Amino acid sequence: QVQLVESGGGLVQAGGSLRLSCAASGGFVSWYTVGWFRQAPGKEREFVAVISWSGRTTYYADSVKGRFTISRDNAKNTVYLQMNSLKPEDTAVYYCAADQGPVATPRQIRYDYWGQGTQVTVSS
Repeated sequence: QVQLVESGGGLVQAGGSLRLSCAASGGFVSWYTVGWFRQAPGKEREFVAVISWSGRTTYYADSVKGRFTISRDNAKNTVYLQMNSLKPEDTAVYYCAADQGPVATPRQIRYDYWGQGTQVTVSS
């Protein structure tokens, strides 16, 4: 089964940028739809963005639309989340997850494999 490892999190000032990476091992990321989710302290985990296995379909949460971009490099077996114009409310642990199904979905229950998460902290 595929293992996912997130990286690229850190501390950034409001208005800054970060790029998160989700590296896959034990399988090819091209086989999966991959989503990014986040969980802020005291809140439930929520959907952020998803990209289909082909890369042709992407969806974003309204809260990040226009600021975040999800992409994939199947040759590097990695999915990225470029985060621009960061806000303090973007502070959370960010997780990537892989879904064996063909449909890009924000529904967490559909995802079969999850990474351990990477912390993103945005200071005001």
